[in-house]
Amino acid sequence: MAVTTLDPRTALVLVDLQNGTLGNPALVPYTAAEVLARAGQLADTFRAQGLPVVLVRVTFAADGSDATPGRVDGPSRSRSWPEGWDIIVDELTGHPEDIVVTKRNWGAFHGTDLDLQLRRRGITQVVLAGVATSIGVESTARAAHEHGYHVTLATDAMTDIDAETHRNSVERIFPRLGETGATVEIVELLDKTRA
Repeated sequence: MAVTTLDPRTALVLVDLQNGTLGNPALVPYTAAEVLARAGQLADTFRAQGLPVVLVRVTFAADGSDATPGRVDGPSRSRSWPEGWDIIVDELTGHPEDIVVTKRNWGAFHGTDLDLQLRRRGITQVVLAGVATSIGVESTARAAHEHGYHVTLATDAMTDIDAETHRNSVERIFPRLGETGATVEIVELLDKTRA
């Protein structure tokens, strides 16, 4: 489905575009540089239109004491992280009007003030992008949908650590949560809507 509408009060939510996630050389189908360039284009357009940009970052205590509890078959979050892995990349920072949300789990809503920040600004729709498609972005999209926001997903401004999980999210999950489209489509629609 193509992007058809952007509400007058739409926010851009960029998920986990930080040193650690973008430093992963195995990102697919888009490279970190491609995702960052498109996310930057979206952010510049939203800022120029006076619309909120939300920069979401994930972090954990070094000892893993604040990691989400529960038994998992996958890797534990209690491993050590390199210094600065959780810092939002420089290319997106330096805008005091941006909202920064820190999370400690996959999605950007649970355990954060994201919903409060959006509702205080009268936001009715979110455009999502980031890393990883099937983890942070999908979890945030599901929660945004459950919170009653209209959801748009910039599918070329997100990437994953596995091509199949990216494809599954984009082709099977996202169309059930909102509208999907390319960065250029979203930017053109935003420019047209706000003209």
